[in-house]
Amino acid sequence: MLIGVPKEIKNRENRVGLTPESVQELITAGHQVLVETQAGKGINASDEDYSQVGATITADASEVFARAEMIVKVKEPQAEERAMLREGQLLFTYLHLAPDAEQTKDLVASGATCIAYETITSASGGLPLLAPMSEVAGRMSIQAGSHALEKTQGGRGMLLGGVPGVAPAKVVVIGGGVVGSNAVQMAVGARADVVVLDRSKQALVNIDQEFGGAVKTVYSTKAALEQHVLEADLVIGSVLIPGAKAPKLVTAEMVANMKKGAVMVDVAIDQGGCFATSRATTHEQPTYEIDGVIHYCVANMPGGVPLTSTYALNNATLPYVMKLANKGWRMALAEDKHFLAGLNVHAGQVTNAFVAEALGYAYMDPALACDETAKVEEVA
Repeated sequence: MLIGVPKEIKNRENRVGLTPESVQELITAGHQVLVETQAGKGINASDEDYSQVGATITADASEVFARAEMIVKVKEPQAEERAMLREGQLLFTYLHLAPDAEQTKDLVASGATCIAYETITSASGGLPLLAPMSEVAGRMSIQAGSHALEKTQGGRGMLLGGVPGVAPAKVVVIGGGVVGSNAVQMAVGARADVVVLDRSKQALVNIDQEFGGAVKTVYSTKAALEQHVLEADLVIGSVLIPGAKAPKLVTAEMVANMKKGAVMVDVAIDQGGCFATSRATTHEQPTYEIDGVIHYCVANMPGGVPLTSTYALNNATLPYVMKLANKGWRMALAEDKHFLAGLNVHAGQVTNAFVAEALGYAYMDPALACDETAKVEEVA
């Protein structure tokens, strides 16, 4: 298969779809790889690093999109990239379609087959291609939040862990999944006063067993959520419903009643955000203030640490890229229902139920897409 790796063009996005090491694995397996010039610059990988392992370097993205059978990226394709997709082409990347009507419209119109990292599942019920970036984002949320708490950044002027004789900041983590547990780990390490809210008893048990008395675990009700958010110095939003829009758990009224200079980090912003006052920001302008509360809502947080993020992501994605290249997408997805869950758009049809519901599209069972004889009209 001819695989293409364009340079990421989202604001301050320095990750790359495939590392030189991953490219070498694919070429050793008999595939060809096109890499746009400077695609690996953000992870200190030169064009020479890619060419030495057998990749062909292209002058621009247009050649990558024009020639490649499969495009491997990190972030959702931007408008100019979507315009270059074609019928029958395979796109493998993060998509986050439910809150993004324009991207969905363009992908449907392109006729391409689009597989999203974030909706691929595992036999244990996890999200194996989302987990690495969730780990990074969870850890970064505390780093970003503690910086935003500094007075020079508009925050309350607090050191997260305090010092002897001065109380630490109260960190409230909403959601005890992969993002939340990694945020907790960093906050506990910084000696903050940490509270985790979740509606999963098992998630709370897991965190309690790992951190013991260092973390307070609270079953999330509306009353409990409001109480702890209003007491918080730093709130981390880490709620996820795979493929769907994030629920707005923190209301505008709660934000208005929070401490002035408190900080909110919305890690769920890729799925629309879990705070009513959230709107996507960039690494260039990461924060804004509403009612005296600092909001950090960067939509590609792991892009700020691309070296760590790219290698962590490739460790997870490479086996899936290899399956797609070796078997073709139809066979690779047909024999693995968990991989099939990643199919979001195919030949003008939406094949993810959450996306279809959120944006008003007819839903096509993804299994039908794997059957070349299935008719497009067969939608539910």
